[in-house]
Amino acid sequence: MLQRLLDVLFSGTALALLSPLLVPIAIILRFSGEGEVFFRQNRVGRGGGHFSLLKFATMLKNSPNMGTGTVTLKDDPRVLPVGRFLRKTKINELPQLLNILLGDMSLIGPRPQTQRCFDAFPDASQHAITTVRPGLSGIGSIVFRGEEDMMHAANNPDRFYDHVIMPYKGKLEEWYVRNQSVTTYLLLIMLTVWVVLIPRSGIVWRIFPDLPRPPEDIAEDVNWHAVNNAA
Repeated sequence: MLQRLLDVLFSGTALALLSPLLVPIAIILRFSGEGEVFFRQNRVGRGGGHFSLLKFATMLKNSPNMGTGTVTLKDDPRVLPVGRFLRKTKINELPQLLNILLGDMSLIGPRPQTQRCFDAFPDASQHAITTVRPGLSGIGSIVFRGEEDMMHAANNPDRFYDHVIMPYKGKLEEWYVRNQSVTTYLLLIMLTVWVVLIPRSGIVWRIFPDLPRPPEDIAEDVNWHAVNNAA
């Protein structure tokens, strides 16, 4: 209940404060690219039901039916010019503040996935994830800040996503569900701001030393070695 009250307070305040940024972006998108301001997509929510997630439009309208589908790579040709900046800064995610006000999402939680991506989670992770509201940010988003770069470097992006990224991301989300608290919620909000400003920071491993250890394939990409070898 307290987290929900904080969600409403923080998201409402953020929308009011960010309106001088959000309104010009909406105007730019309306008169550039394909003229679309928002991208709406069904995502898996609490209880396993679906809801319509909002983002600023950054890709071609038919992107889910092109190339790698709902999985986005670095320098993906489907991304529009203005969209590259919005995705890099994560500004494209800000319309989800409306999803939070509506109760579909929380500021912090597992990232809401398309059905295809959700199905790539192990069964135990799927069960845990659907017990909470999905989040605008969360431990999975923070650790996988450079996910598109990892996918771009993989020889087989789909296989790498399904067999390396999603099983480990699922463990992270299970960790979040087990460790939910107002303290964890507030720390993850602060860490989200931190990694947006300093993307290569490994501070998350110091703040939460009990996080599941990443597989060797991605340990360097998520800055685990830099922190733990130094320790």
